[in-house]
Amino acid sequence: MTELIDQAPPTLAEQARAALGKRNLVLIGLMGAGKSAIGRMTAQALGVPFVDSDHEIERVSRMSITDLFAAYGEAEFRALETRVIKRLLRSGPRVVSTGGGAYINENTRRHIKRGGLTVWLNADLDVLWERVNKRDTRPLLKTENPRQTLENLMNARYPIYAEADLTVMSRDVKKETMVEEVLAAITAAGPRNQTR
Repeated sequence: MTELIDQAPPTLAEQARAALGKRNLVLIGLMGAGKSAIGRMTAQALGVPFVDSDHEIERVSRMSITDLFAAYGEAEFRALETRVIKRLLRSGPRVVSTGGGAYINENTRRHIKRGGLTVWLNADLDVLWERVNKRDTRPLLKTENPRQTLENLMNARYPIYAEADLTVMSRDVKKETMVEEVLAAITAAGPRNQTR
């Protein structure tokens, strides 16, 4: 006689991990959207490594993002960012948090689209401003009217961010809720379009 063993249904994280397969999960969005915090927690839930492209850029260049911008300008910084992200996406699966301007660069965007599943953490201006105005480490916001600059960045970048595979609204809820929503989006997207 064969005994039936009840198996627990897979958890949301297990379902998302199966849907992700060998692809990288790449988080995009504006500064303050939560890419690093949500990315780190999502990677932990999925049981895959997490890497923040800005931290990796600082590690390889031995300079802060602010110093890189000041010393070399945005164009040189973006070229370095493209090289670092391309390298990060060579192996997977992992969760990669990108800088706010990474996906805007056409060359970088092409590598990201080829190398992973993209999730746009979309946030409104008030949420972003509340999060970014507390720190003085954002080179693009070192302007006379940083809130207006942030709004201008939103207007310019959101149509490009909208090309992401998935969109999750970043808002003032518990981080665990955001992670759950990212996992649910991955699960709903399923394992299609796996490039690896």
